[in-house]
Amino acid sequence: MKAGIIGLPQSGKTSLYNALTRSQADLNPYGSPEIHMGVISVPDPRFDYAVEQCRPKKVSPAALEITEGGARIEKKEPQGKRDKFGSDFFAAVRNVEALALVVRAFSEESLPSQDGVNPLRDVQQILEELLLADLTVIEGRLERLEKSRAQKRLSPAEEAERQVLLKIREHLESLQPVRTLDLTEEESRSIRSYAFVSGKPLILAANVDEADAAKELPESIVELAGFASEQKMPFIFLCARTEMEVAQMEPEEEREFLQALGIAEAARDRLIRAVYAALGLQSFFTVGEDEVRAWTIRRGANAVAAAERIHSDIARGFIRAEVIAFEEFRAAGGCWDEARAAGKMRLEGKEYIVQDGDILHVRFKI
Repeated sequence: MKAGIIGLPQSGKTSLYNALTRSQADLNPYGSPEIHMGVISVPDPRFDYAVEQCRPKKVSPAALEITEGGARIEKKEPQGKRDKFGSDFFAAVRNVEALALVVRAFSEESLPSQDGVNPLRDVQQILEELLLADLTVIEGRLERLEKSRAQKRLSPAEEAERQVLLKIREHLESLQPVRTLDLTEEESRSIRSYAFVSGKPLILAANVDEADAAKELPESIVELAGFASEQKMPFIFLCARTEMEVAQMEPEEEREFLQALGIAEAARDRLIRAVYAALGLQSFFTVGEDEVRAWTIRRGANAVAAAERIHSDIARGFIRAEVIAFEEFRAAGGCWDEARAAGKMRLEGKEYIVQDGDILHVRFKI
């Protein structure tokens, strides 16, 4: 699972990246072509409980890959005109599954904002750039397809692709992102290779002053929160600099420090939960003395899809899934055998819809 951090220079993208990955990447307020990539464990108290009870030889939490950087402003325009973005502004995040858009909502004398702090304006600018980036890709492809069409060399598959691209272009020109366009499964399959940036789930993260981080809703982002609600866009707010600083502490010390500031939960946990929700993801677990492991699957996935995540051979030879709901597992003291003896284990077939937190053991034969 991959998520990309995007935003304008001086918004706090790299600070958030450092907070999430516990890294110390150099902060460049004017953007940098350098791409930062890191992998973080997905925090899950259920997984921690299973590890504590089973004491396995190997521990494998779910992981999230974070990408940030590779973005640059191509040309700084006079005040009142939009800056020109580099052609590769979103190149680093085309292959991620979700985007976290960081927007500046903090004031800092050492980092003055040329046009003033205006989070809603900045969000709208980036959203427009996402649309333009996708339109550029579509226009280039349509031009090539039209040449083939004029030469009567267009295949049926290419004609179907052309029709879908025309449909998407019209949607983008009405200032609507690809993710809000209803496409059939066949239409989605025909344009999957394009990785449209406006088609990805997007989480809006407002970077506020430290004094605002513990408030229910700071006044500086009320308008932005309303916009996010109207657009049905997941929304969180945080102080990236504070989160970055405490991320260098030991986990227990970090929790105590955040609590002292009145911040109930680290940005890392909130953002990951928002990514999971936006992508429709959930976790299931396999437990034992050898290994406790968390697996990530789509909500609504069946038992065979879960088996496929573990190993393709297990899915191919699937017989039955032994399932214990996590709460039943905890009620049995975190012991699989005791839960089974208490009649809490169920045998489920291929079409069983795996639930969030299920503990699975798959019977299979090849």
